[in-house]
Amino acid sequence: MAALELILLLLAVSAGLRLVAERLKVPYAAILVVGGLLLALIPGLPRVTLPPDVLFLVFIPPLLYSGAIAYPLREFRREFGPILRLSVVMVLVSTTAVAAVAHALHPSFTWAAAIALGAIISPPDPVAILSIMRSLRMPREIVSILEGEGLLNDATALVTYRLAVTAAVTGAFSPSQAALQFLLGGGGGIAIGVLIGVIVARVHRVTRSVPVVANTVSLLTPFASYLLADLLGTSGVLAVVATGLYAARTVPKVIGAETRVQIYGTWTVVTFILESLVFILVGLELPNITRALDRLPLSTLLGEAAVVSLCVVLVRIAWVMPSTYVFRIFFRWLRGGHEPLPAWRSVLFIAWAGLRGGDSLVLALSLPLLTASGARFPAREQIIFITFCVIFITLVLQGTTLASVARLLGIGADEEEAAEDAHARLAAAEAGLRILDEPGIASSQYPEVVRYLRQRHRQRARRWAAREAEPHEGESGDVAHEHFTVAPSHEAAVIDERRGEEYRRVRGEMLNAEEKALLDLRDRGVIGDDVMRRIQRDLDLESMLLETSEPVNETVSEVPAAIDAASR
Repeated sequence: MAALELILLLLAVSAGLRLVAERLKVPYAAILVVGGLLLALIPGLPRVTLPPDVLFLVFIPPLLYSGAIAYPLREFRREFGPILRLSVVMVLVSTTAVAAVAHALHPSFTWAAAIALGAIISPPDPVAILSIMRSLRMPREIVSILEGEGLLNDATALVTYRLAVTAAVTGAFSPSQAALQFLLGGGGGIAIGVLIGVIVARVHRVTRSVPVVANTVSLLTPFASYLLADLLGTSGVLAVVATGLYAARTVPKVIGAETRVQIYGTWTVVTFILESLVFILVGLELPNITRALDRLPLSTLLGEAAVVSLCVVLVRIAWVMPSTYVFRIFFRWLRGGHEPLPAWRSVLFIAWAGLRGGDSLVLALSLPLLTASGARFPAREQIIFITFCVIFITLVLQGTTLASVARLLGIGADEEEAAEDAHARLAAAEAGLRILDEPGIASSQYPEVVRYLRQRHRQRARRWAAREAEPHEGESGDVAHEHFTVAPSHEAAVIDERRGEEYRRVRGEMLNAEEKALLDLRDRGVIGDDVMRRIQRDLDLESMLLETSEPVNETVSEVPAAIDAASR
């Protein structure tokens, strides 16, 4: 079977497994790993032979970028403290604990090899976190912290990993050089990411009129950011995240409605394909790993994997639970504030939701075969096997319990987002109504169009005002309109066409005002990026509808009748 045929088979299987995951109400990523294991049992299936650095480049930058452009910057600022503790301090604490356990388990684990193992399996995988959290309706605070941790912790792990591998290969290690590389690599990666974001925003101003070119620019952006940062010796992961966060704030303002809709749709498909392939490849890799193990019995390897996996889970819980309250109390005392402490149920869920995924296996497979002296890299096969077992245990076994743990802890869906959504839609509708009072619109040659839009938008405003006041009660439906089919004369048809043009002009200005009001709410931190993006998509779809031959729900000759029917 050729490589292309294998990829097509994997995509077909991933689509089927997505349906299975929806039916069984289990995390999609866990189903994919199991599916990959079952696929690996098929006789004659070719081995996946992509080099590890190619695998990393193909999967990690676009998936990180997809998560970054969808991540609310307001939540990042709000939860910066917890995110930083988890993505930096937690990774270092876990790496140290795993290294100590691995060094004690087997003599083949030198300190450098043990630290490399810790750096590989300590950071929860952003791809795994994002794919799992999308299927669960969780409070925004929890989702923001876990997704933010997943976006940033790879940078800490990669710097630690490279230092440990260098020490294992050369036998030399300098703590001062390691600290300098950590700081310069992180800061340089962020600077390069913002620079690429600025350039991309300017490029999108040029390509905004050609959506297919804008989509191509968007797809190339994470690779440009990662490759430039990696070439300059800085953190490519942080560069991609910084580019994504910057682009999410600037690019939607400079591109048109059709381009925005296409870009969001493109990234939805790309994310689904890449997530599907990376988790299936994790499952497919196990037989290749086990065939390479010829020095230790399987029982010994399974025992080591179980101990290390238990260490990873317990250390996270033991660190997250007390550190959250210690740091919160300390900084609250430092600022003299009185903000409430987080609920222990939420903290426990965050501590439990540390899932590892495909990027850990990519790092394990990237370990060099030999050291500078020509000897085998210490414990390389053990590291790869243990890494796979940790991924399987945390993703498949632990990941499938997240929904049950959330129910057991009484963690429900986010209610704040529904209120924000209603508030933002009401503000946008009111901005559109104010446009109708402007002199150039109020004195329209076709006042019936203005009356229709005013009536229609007043209905929208009343609807969302009621939803904002009672955000959890039943939805109120739109007022039904009656339609009558008539055959207009030529003169009436001309008037209808002019009314349609007037409708496009007036409604277009209203939509521009609504979008500006929406972006202002986002920029002032009143609503999150996720709420803004959802409402902006609705406005974009209506903007695209204006460009069609039927820009209104009722034909323009029937507008007066529709107004009369709506006012009864």
